[in-house]
Amino acid sequence: MKASDIRKGHILIMDGAPCRVMDFQHRTPGNLRAFVQVRLRNLLSGNTFDTRLSATENVESARMDTKELQVLYRDGSGTHVMDQSSYDQFMIDDETAGDAAQWLEPGMTFQAEWLDGRPIGLQLPPVIELEIVETAPAMRGSTKTASSKPAKLSNGVTVQVPEFVSEGERVRVDPRSGQYLERAK
Repeated sequence: MKASDIRKGHILIMDGAPCRVMDFQHRTPGNLRAFVQVRLRNLLSGNTFDTRLSATENVESARMDTKELQVLYRDGSGTHVMDQSSYDQFMIDDETAGDAAQWLEPGMTFQAEWLDGRPIGLQLPPVIELEIVETAPAMRGSTKTASSKPAKLSNGVTVQVPEFVSEGERVRVDPRSGQYLERAK
């Protein structure tokens, strides 16, 4: 593909390594030739770097596969998952899972991006329902206000919740941003 067709989220092969496009800008300065300024993250090492490409330069796009996986269990070595279509079982280490590792719970299904037979990125569902296991007691008379308090969820993650939410309640959380959304119904 041409460098001018690069978009955020694409996976490119740069110097033999898969890299995700984090940001890009197509620039056409005055009397100079157009170029594309790209910020990339190496998916093998995790390093982020910037590069400049000619707008007409060809870049290699990586062939990605997407699989729907279900979490079986977690242990010290990582998260053990099962492919929903073939029932093959895999282990995803916490380094590959990144920030998503703390949200993976048994029974949960999610999408994983695969490159050359191994997972390189996880896409969590937009909403997860969890129980609050530890928080300050609910204040009497508190209603939906802007004030919040920390609450520890059943998976060990701490999020900010409104004052009226109490221990033992189930809440809905966006795992991509780590924000409280609402009480579960």
